[in-house]
Amino acid sequence: MDVLGLIPARGGSKGISRKNLVQVGGKPLLAWTVETARAATALPRVVVSTDDDEIAATAGVEVLRRPAELAADETPMLDVVRHAVAELSPEVVVLLQPTSPLRRAEHVDAAVRLLLESGADAVVSVVAVPHRYSPEALMDVVDGRVVARGSARTRQEKGLVYARNGPAVLAVRSERLGDDLYGGDCRPYLMDERDSLDVDDSFDLELADLLLRR
Repeated sequence: MDVLGLIPARGGSKGISRKNLVQVGGKPLLAWTVETARAATALPRVVVSTDDDEIAATAGVEVLRRPAELAADETPMLDVVRHAVAELSPEVVVLLQPTSPLRRAEHVDAAVRLLLESGADAVVSVVAVPHRYSPEALMDVVDGRVVARGSARTRQEKGLVYARNGPAVLAVRSERLGDDLYGGDCRPYLMDERDSLDVDDSFDLELADLLLRR
């Protein structure tokens, strides 16, 4: 099938200024995802979608120019994917967020393989939520006092739940792209906590730098 690796990398960022170009582990944050995408055997074509001249000049792969109205803080990722589908007409889009620098080519290949073999509409990478953040462990603060949301349970009794990890990988069939990237028959691709690191703030950036330098 015609599979497109799509890396969204706009110039702006609310949390970390010019985040996609910040040095992490000795290279720009964006470069880690570009290298992973190029190494993935499931991605015959890789494109960086950007509104930024500097990112376009240093991308290292094909660039898809994104209009300014699709590069705002509030722009839904669904609109970015739709723009790429309209411009490039792939059968499958594999969205790779540059904020997941520890995701590897083997993860990308496995997620695409799951999509194609299962016949699903989409596959999204997920990570198991640590037990200390499970629904049973959450508390509210009411009038200065903590109030448990659930009954106290041991770690073994807490239900296992999952969260999207960025997502590091999202593979979607273009013809089944609806109003929700995770709608329809969406299957999970499980990744571990280390590989799921999502760079959102300065602490995440510091942790990514330490792990990548190792």
